[in-house]
Amino acid sequence: MHLPVPPMAEVELGQVFRALADPLRRAVIAELAADAAGGERACSSFSMPVAKSTKTHHWRALREAGLIVQRDAGNGTFVRLRRAEFEQRFPGLLDVVQKLAGTDDIG
Repeated sequence: MHLPVPPMAEVELGQVFRALADPLRRAVIAELAADAAGGERACSSFSMPVAKSTKTHHWRALREAGLIVQRDAGNGTFVRLRRAEFEQRFPGLLDVVQKLAGTDDIG
């Protein structure tokens, strides 16, 4: 079951920037953007040194901003970057996020 995401036509740049303002969320998007194949990954495969409830909040912020699609598989949740749709609506933004990812101090 896919969790709800906004249609790409309703994705607002301001909400995207708010979602990307957090360094953990930026790191997730950069990791997903680095996968040229655009594959789906388990949410648990990302390093997020925060409580489970905080992780849930981060995933929701990214999903509601329109950056990701999440799928609940019962035994886990999986995530995929909406790369093609996002690139069409905001050309080059994901590339910038990926290039700047190494400048964040998350630790």
